[in-house]
Amino acid sequence: MFANKVKGISRLTHVCRALHYNAAFAFDIDGVLLRTKTPIPGASEALKLLQKEKIPFILLTNGGGTLEEQRAAFISDTLGVPLSPLQIIQSHTPFKQLVPKYEKVLAVGSATVREVAETYGFKNVVHPIDIMRYDRSIAPFSSISTEKLETVSRELPDLATRPFDAVLVFNDSRDWGADIQIVLDVLNSEDGYLNTVRRTHSSKPSVPIYFSNNDLLWANQYSLNRIGQGAFRSTIGTLYSRLNDGHMLEDVGIGKPTKLTYDFAHHVLIDWQKKLDEGNTREKKPGPLPQLGVSPASSPFDKVFMVGDNPASDIIGAHGYGWNSCLVRTGVYQDGDKLPCKPTLIADNVLDAIEAVLEGK
Repeated sequence: MFANKVKGISRLTHVCRALHYNAAFAFDIDGVLLRTKTPIPGASEALKLLQKEKIPFILLTNGGGTLEEQRAAFISDTLGVPLSPLQIIQSHTPFKQLVPKYEKVLAVGSATVREVAETYGFKNVVHPIDIMRYDRSIAPFSSISTEKLETVSRELPDLATRPFDAVLVFNDSRDWGADIQIVLDVLNSEDGYLNTVRRTHSSKPSVPIYFSNNDLLWANQYSLNRIGQGAFRSTIGTLYSRLNDGHMLEDVGIGKPTKLTYDFAHHVLIDWQKKLDEGNTREKKPGPLPQLGVSPASSPFDKVFMVGDNPASDIIGAHGYGWNSCLVRTGVYQDGDKLPCKPTLIADNVLDAIEAVLEGK
């Protein structure tokens, strides 16, 4: 059946040109195009079809931890489809807009987020593992080895003498216990200084904290869904409240399904169409970054389709933003799951979804 669909791709050419010249697509990655590092059947063919027809698309993921250039190169090699880093929006990509606002940041996530934050332009990046190197008793039950600690961490002389300006959670924590303790220390510090604790209780933390996504669940190669950054955020919020006389933590969440991220993605999609029209798709320099929270003044697209596997981020986000949505069965969603809203269509996989859209079904 799959082979027949691949052979039938060419017959869609006149259909998509006639019916969907002003259509565009946004794809989730995990559970739609890949299962961790393994391609999902039909993913390569779906993207190749859109490229052949010069229909603009971007990849919009709540994943992260690497640079957009690295993610684009990996997906290009894995799927055999040339992609530009300008087509990649990871959960933390909008953090680029925070560079002028904050100087010293606590970058939470995998060890690779240090490089990401520094490449974005943050001047003073601290990873929680640096704080553990400074004093291991800060997180006494962490299982990190001394070898890894010495290999990955940095010795920072101004760690306790210069205050933190913000906490940025780039991707999923690799050491929940240690990261939770350190994040709470910073949020409840006196003006952002390590080794201090404020005397007042408030919903407003000592420094602002940003979560790059709120996915409770995500799909990898295991047969059951795994908890994600949304669970980490919930844990931080619950403990913060208990430490602050019941005050709920004021934090900032981005990523799907937030309007902020969909606005950002819409700007990037418009910019990518301009590059397609001008033949500048090999250019690696992005246009001016869109201001966070600002919608495009106008859009050239009659319809934008969000193709995703997670109803709680991909589908409800698209629905709330006014985009169409294609829910696929290759990731988080399983038949019978309760849906927060009705998707435009439900398909077995990404290729089925693209074919259905381009055929006008």
